[in-house]
Amino acid sequence: MLAFALDITQNKPANPKESENDEIKQYMDYQRKLNHVNLVKHSLEYVKNQLQETIDSGDSEKLTQFLQNFFPISSQFADAETLVQMLRKLLNAQNSSNNWYRMNSFYHSVVFESMNEFVQFYNRMLVESPEKAKEMEVSEAAEVDFEDWSYLYFPDMDFHVGKSLGYTHYPFAKRNKTIEEKWQEGIKEGKSRSEALKAIQADFEIDDSSVKILLGQKVSPQDLELLYTSVENPIYEALTEVEDGRWGVMDGESLLDHTYYMGAHLKVWEWRKREEVEAETETVMSQLNKSSQK
Repeated sequence: MLAFALDITQNKPANPKESENDEIKQYMDYQRKLNHVNLVKHSLEYVKNQLQETIDSGDSEKLTQFLQNFFPISSQFADAETLVQMLRKLLNAQNSSNNWYRMNSFYHSVVFESMNEFVQFYNRMLVESPEKAKEMEVSEAAEVDFEDWSYLYFPDMDFHVGKSLGYTHYPFAKRNKTIEEKWQEGIKEGKSRSEALKAIQADFEIDDSSVKILLGQKVSPQDLELLYTSVENPIYEALTEVEDGRWGVMDGESLLDHTYYMGAHLKVWEWRKREEVEAETETVMSQLNKSSQK
């Protein structure tokens, strides 16, 4: 199984605050509808099949366009055949029940872009072919919020530094902007791009593979290895330990509780913004109708 920031095998999370806050309960109800294992699996299968079909077509122009659309970041460090190889490795790891497979930033980029494409496809399918969507057992007919999923399950978006995420991804966008600004400061001081980035690498704990991506380096055979550990290894144990007020977590809460709590805040902010826009739209339309009847 692929190891993300949170355990993707846990599909029925709960939060101690949902009993006293309807908005958090609404958020957690949405979380309980998701089957993360199936979501990741279908994402990788969907994109791998699309890529393989495009390669088999023999149309080089079509393939170039496909890579630009589906893999704007990943195609810069891997060609089509390498991407197929990476997707196969990811699928094999995802289908393994004996080990957790840790991914570097090269793989995070491929998974992120694959899931981005699949979620758009799946959300359309919910409307156009709901029965087919139901067969996938991904979300109990709920639209998947990829931005929220990314916030919870990816450790960072460092491979996206200097490029638009296409979504808000506020926590990651803020970090990426800070890294980019510090990197540019070093370059302005006379350092090379590589020197400037490596000078701030430790401060931001930037993974070596992210550094390679940001410097435009190609993925190497060594980078294609997925590190694994037994599923019996409690790699997520620290997330559920009750904290004593450290890391911004309230006494009696776990880091996992806090993660969902913060995710709910970001999601509720989005809901409220949407409600405000919808309310304003209704008001404007009402006024227009009144004016047209005069």
